[in-house]
Amino acid sequence: MFSADDLYVLPVDKWIQAGVQWMSQNLRPFFQLVKWPVEHLLGLIEHTLQGLPFPVFVILAGLIAWRLSTRGIALFTVISLVVIAFTGVWTEAVTTLALITTAIVLCVCISIPIGILCARSDTAWGVVRPVLDVMQTTPTFVYLVPIVMMFGVGTVPGEVAVIMAAAPPLIRFTNLGIRMVDREMVEAGLAFGATGRQLLWEVQLPLAMPTILGGLNQTVLTAMVMSVVVAMIGAEGLGLVVLQGLGRLDVGRAAVGGLAIVLLAMTLDRITQSVAKSKGGKGSPLRAVLLRLVGRQGALRAEPVGGPAARPTA
Repeated sequence: MFSADDLYVLPVDKWIQAGVQWMSQNLRPFFQLVKWPVEHLLGLIEHTLQGLPFPVFVILAGLIAWRLSTRGIALFTVISLVVIAFTGVWTEAVTTLALITTAIVLCVCISIPIGILCARSDTAWGVVRPVLDVMQTTPTFVYLVPIVMMFGVGTVPGEVAVIMAAAPPLIRFTNLGIRMVDREMVEAGLAFGATGRQLLWEVQLPLAMPTILGGLNQTVLTAMVMSVVVAMIGAEGLGLVVLQGLGRLDVGRAAVGGLAIVLLAMTLDRITQSVAKSKGGKGSPLRAVLLRLVGRQGALRAEPVGGPAARPTA
């Protein structure tokens, strides 16, 4: 009986191994160039967060949660941080938070421009979409092998893996949000003489912002999960606490790390969900979110598509 085991086996594993080795040997300057901004931004954020006194950190986190969401979520944020501190893994939790914050900043800088490009060009979307399919269906552990060969081990290579895993959802949601903008709104903007840039910033992005922020929520959760996995390649944080507990069969240590991870994940999820569900105001979408931090939501005003010059006069 003919069996699939009788077929010739393509040496795909050897091809991939040879390709990764070639890149690690010949593209080392490129990987160092990629690693440099990640390393410095992560170091800056972690140094800043670790340098804040515990009471100041908790108060600031509560205020930010209150401004971005509700008092209930702000109270939950404060309680979660206090519980994490009482479990003895505060330093590791702040390191994990720095990993996630760095990933969010870089994912926003990378994913939103790519998502905008994909939304405005079917050709670009046709090229990027298969890449996103591969990135999102690849098991998270598979990321670790090429990352180690290209960037080495440690917290910074782990951060690169976190960014690679967390970027695709935001690209997809940015593309989807802009494409879902009502065509009549776009045509109205064009009829009023809006340029392509004005149409993007004054019409498409504000209307797509709830969808984009929903993608940001998925990016945050993916980064949270991946920040635990990258402990296997030497990244510090709560993932390392869990890994140490498993390696020593110390159930209590692993449970403490897991509890802190759950509390952090729930806090970030609730805050980003609240931001995604909010109307966000009109005008610049970036300004709309930033103004919520300082309580100036009421300062936003709708402006004509053509800018202040297009405002009707008496």
